[in-house]
Amino acid sequence: MNAILPPWIILDPLLQQWLCEDIGRGDRTTASLFLQNHPLGNGYWVVKESGMVAGLTVAARVFYLLDREVQFTPIASEGQWCEPGEAIAQLKGPLEALLTGERVALNLAMRLSGIATLTNRYAEAIADLPAQLVDTRKTTPGLRLLEKYATQVGGAKNHRLGLDDAVMIKDNHIAAAGGIQEAIAKVRETIPYPLTIEVETETLEQVETALEHQADIIMLDNMPLEMMSEAVRKIRGFNGRIKIEASGNITLQTIRNVAETGVDYISTSAPITRSTWLDLSMKLGGGDWGINYPSIRSV
Repeated sequence: MNAILPPWIILDPLLQQWLCEDIGRGDRTTASLFLQNHPLGNGYWVVKESGMVAGLTVAARVFYLLDREVQFTPIASEGQWCEPGEAIAQLKGPLEALLTGERVALNLAMRLSGIATLTNRYAEAIADLPAQLVDTRKTTPGLRLLEKYATQVGGAKNHRLGLDDAVMIKDNHIAAAGGIQEAIAKVRETIPYPLTIEVETETLEQVETALEHQADIIMLDNMPLEMMSEAVRKIRGFNGRIKIEASGNITLQTIRNVAETGVDYISTSAPITRSTWLDLSMKLGGGDWGINYPSIRSV
């Protein structure tokens, strides 16, 4: 697992915004409990269903932003598969911060762990084949950086993070420009070096046009397997350095058949758009760091 988080200078404003959304004008419940004292507490996080853990580093940062005295120590590693009942992190610090940050921290880790879990299932389905699973820009507004981090944890590579990362000429661009030839020509006149040009194709005729006009990457979109295999043969025969991406209606049931056509990449939004949250929970209590986890298995 080689997932890399963006730097905190980028993530901190997002985390602060989400904390402000939840806290509003103040945590009424927690503030009422600790009017005259500021006790320390400790606890742990536990997994309640099987899945791959992701986002513990982000969760730790949530508590850090609330109070730098909070110690959030992961027990599980990012990308580790855990079973129900496993403790995945320990916490110690001011109870106000632990209680106030609980929901935002858990929400993020549950969301990211769910994405990593489903991504891993897709990646494992083609693990013995050369094709590489990649994600898409179908992400939750505001969460793209973290959701794409979670797909990396699960075993995928990131497709472009935004419109400025690379050129992808899709069906509506082709329609607006008047054809693939026209779209490639107009784009090539203005894009900076070294951006690549990817073209979405739906027919063998479009594949031939994209080849003729020197697309760097050709996407085979929603093609039947037989047509996709023929397209791969045409592209490889024309120029073996051109990368081939398959996309469209990729499921756990179909991804292996698509990979066997010989494409380089398979892009799908499913690990993000179809994943469910992994159920995690925070429990307070226990002794000093050596927390007693009743019926809890340490990882």
